[in-house]
Amino acid sequence: MAVGVFDLFTVGIGPSSSHTVGPMRAGAVFARELKDAGVLGSVASLRVDLYGSLAATGRGHGTMTATLLGLEGYHPELILPDEVEERLAAIAETGVLNLAGASGGGVELPYAVEDMVLHPLTVLPRHTNGMKFQVSDAEGNVLREATFFSVGGGFIVREGEEDAALEDLEESKKELPLPFRTAAELMGRCSSKGLGISDIMFINERASRSEEEIREGLLHIWSVMEACVETSLKREGVLPGGLKVRRRSPDWLERLLKEDKDRNDPKYWQEWVNLIALAVNEENASGGRVVTAPTNGAAGIIPAVLYYALNYAPGMDKATQQDREDVVVKFLLAAGAVGVLYKEQASISGAEVGCQGEVGSASSMAAAGLAEVMGGTPGQVENAAEIAMEHNLGLTCDPIGGLVQIPCIERNAIAAAKAINAAKMALWGDGTHRVSLDEVIVTMRETGKDMSHKYKETAMGGLAVNVVEC
Repeated sequence: MAVGVFDLFTVGIGPSSSHTVGPMRAGAVFARELKDAGVLGSVASLRVDLYGSLAATGRGHGTMTATLLGLEGYHPELILPDEVEERLAAIAETGVLNLAGASGGGVELPYAVEDMVLHPLTVLPRHTNGMKFQVSDAEGNVLREATFFSVGGGFIVREGEEDAALEDLEESKKELPLPFRTAAELMGRCSSKGLGISDIMFINERASRSEEEIREGLLHIWSVMEACVETSLKREGVLPGGLKVRRRSPDWLERLLKEDKDRNDPKYWQEWVNLIALAVNEENASGGRVVTAPTNGAAGIIPAVLYYALNYAPGMDKATQQDREDVVVKFLLAAGAVGVLYKEQASISGAEVGCQGEVGSASSMAAAGLAEVMGGTPGQVENAAEIAMEHNLGLTCDPIGGLVQIPCIERNAIAAAKAINAAKMALWGDGTHRVSLDEVIVTMRETGKDMSHKYKETAMGGLAVNVVEC
């Protein structure tokens, strides 16, 4: 299917969309196929191989445990944090995996994290995030095997089906009323129809959903983002993983409530934006429930900038509940349209193009969403997205200890402020600019290709090796 707003914004668990959500989805797909093929009852052994970045930083990203949950049949959109903790504790205690057993009828196998085979220095041709599943019967005969790639944002691709998936994607685009692959095409649609970017995206979404479903779905996405913040602000102590990174958002909230008692003093806007971004990403680092936007590692940027739009954009002090909901819908549609451009022309995978593909894309999407709801023309919205990405080019992905904590959490707050500044700069212009969004997206893709693999989510370079972990 053509990439839509509900592909870019999905509910999942932390800490990583490509290293946690994607592997869980792949495991769930494989488990479902074993049932559907009628071979589950004959399975006596399981082998899981992880390649490249999944193997190199998998422990810090929760890849192994997420894969086990997927193989049990759990899906990242549906599983709750309490269920995650319960099942992982059971597997660790018993050493038994209930293959495809989430909905009943599974097969219990002796299998745990330690049984996975890791190939950190082996990168499969399609993508650095590769994983292979294989099951055999009691005689050692292979019953079924499959190789998947987690290509960013929770999206997965099966080996051998890449061309078919691409063909399906192109065919599904033909069903869209106003398809676009590039920013130039998107601008052309806006010009010919006299519509805004969010309007174009909304019309395309109506090809597969009713207007009510689109609106309700986007408001649900925002409600999960809000719930994520609320949950995070109640947690204290240090983040899991061994780096002993202290949670800051609860203390920041306490201080802000003392200094900005009515929560409406404009001089504190950046502190509130920082707080929202930090809270989301602290929850993500805890393995909590977040919205990929468009990835988990960049999950705090869009909620933080949307918070700014709802609380500090002109006229919001007099907005009704209906007005606020309209802002949420319009913001996410415009941001989603820009996200489509990155998925179509480049990548949102840190393991493929560095953090410019995660935080950079999210900052660009957020800038577009903010410019849209603040009354920007299509040209100004496109300019806002371009500015935000232009100043994230070359951003590396070098998490310390393979954990989505340093520099990831603070990076979200910095990128949120960049997005707000980009939108404001664009709105002070007339929409004309020297560098196009398409040019900066292509540049991001090429920069990612040229970037050393050490700086693409392998924990082999940058801060990951220059900072002592303990």
